[in-house]
Amino acid sequence: MSQSVPAFLQEESDRDTDTTSESSYPHGRIKKSPSSLTNLSGSSGMASLSSVSGSVMSIYSGDFGNVDVKGHIQFAIDYVEQLKEFHIFVSQCKDLAIADVKKQHSDPYVKTYLLPEKYKLGKRKTSVKKKTLNPVYNEILRYKIDKALVKTQRLNLSVWHNDTFGRNSFLGEVELDLGTWDWNDKLNKQMNWFLLKPRTPAAALELENRGEIKLALQYVPQPVGGNKTLSTGEVHIWVKECNDLPLLRGNKINSFVKCTILPDTSRKSRQKTRAVAKTTSPVFNHTMVYDGFRADDLKEACVELTVWDHNKLANRFLGGLRIGMGTGKSYGTAVDWMDSTSDETTLWERMMSSPNTWVEDTLPLRMIMVAKLTK
Repeated sequence: MSQSVPAFLQEESDRDTDTTSESSYPHGRIKKSPSSLTNLSGSSGMASLSSVSGSVMSIYSGDFGNVDVKGHIQFAIDYVEQLKEFHIFVSQCKDLAIADVKKQHSDPYVKTYLLPEKYKLGKRKTSVKKKTLNPVYNEILRYKIDKALVKTQRLNLSVWHNDTFGRNSFLGEVELDLGTWDWNDKLNKQMNWFLLKPRTPAAALELENRGEIKLALQYVPQPVGGNKTLSTGEVHIWVKECNDLPLLRGNKINSFVKCTILPDTSRKSRQKTRAVAKTTSPVFNHTMVYDGFRADDLKEACVELTVWDHNKLANRFLGGLRIGMGTGKSYGTAVDWMDSTSDETTLWERMMSSPNTWVEDTLPLRMIMVAKLTK
């Protein structure tokens, strides 16, 4: 059986020796994988995956600091009808916690998200104020969005200490339900002080930004050429690009994408792109091809894509997704990895219903439990 660890804690230290089977090729060139999904229902290579428990959060906080939250933030919100924009007026903070213990100060900035449309609408950030626990910003953060949609959102506003090496520390947050907000109350349009609150473990996992990946899928029921039988087809996965990837090592990032089609976690089934250096928005434009798919297999399998920061010592996990039916089962067996989100499932269903046609989407990367190689 395979093993797994929380993906966002994992440093991928395994060095793949079979480079031929893991190489991917530019769009238009076909790589015939030696693995086949024809007999997956009898496969013993099912990934054993565990859930994220509360104990994980103590380690999680190591990447984002373990500062005791204190202090207040002053801001106001308004919707500007003429511009069709939602505005957040960030005025100042006071009595913030000390993030840099040695220097006895913090370098705070404010970040906002609209939830649950976080990935579609993006984040907004103020400037960083150096060496102060009472920063003054007087900045407006804007979202171009219809007012009707604003009323379905929650505003998450958080304060962070900006660290030189990218290990930013959480200093507190405020969350407002915009659906219950009284937009006609003049007092609500004025600057008000709000107490900064600690983040709950569930919220910490939800809000961490992992970036997004643009990709296209295609199912070819009867591929031309080769020695394949007409009863099995191919799944083509075209990894186009990523955007807004997180920085783990200051301002340097050398990213690549790895692909596995579960439940097959064998080394031969894994393919990957080349590494693209020094950018948080890498363009890969690589296609990976997996053969041996019957039409019924598509309902039982799941494409796991993971993005990594390549390092000489150990590759670091950046984010991932799983594209499948999200039923929680594969060939009648309950599995943790069949956990696709609604957007991921929609893309897979579009591929299944449109054979021989590329279907495309841009999906948010998330924290997943990576299926490890079977021994």
